[in-house]
Amino acid sequence: MNSEICYRFQSGQIANRFLNELKHWPVAQVKTKLLNGGSDVKVNYQFDSTGFDYTCAELDELAAKHAGEEVN
Repeated sequence: MNSEICYRFQSGQIANRFLNELKHWPVAQVKTKLLNGGSDVKVNYQFDSTGFDYTCAELDELAAKHAGEEVN
């Protein structure tokens, strides 16, 4: 199952720092895209639908490290 999460950051510079960490992220392979002038990041990844989604939890923690929040 394909999962998609969007995060909003205070600036495009902070969003790019988040993207940089995801390029070498050991947790899962993700696809990313900048949105809304570069301050939002859309993340896509595959989830096998069994049990807890650890990838989502790890993404939330990484975004919080950069003062980002999930948006709809």
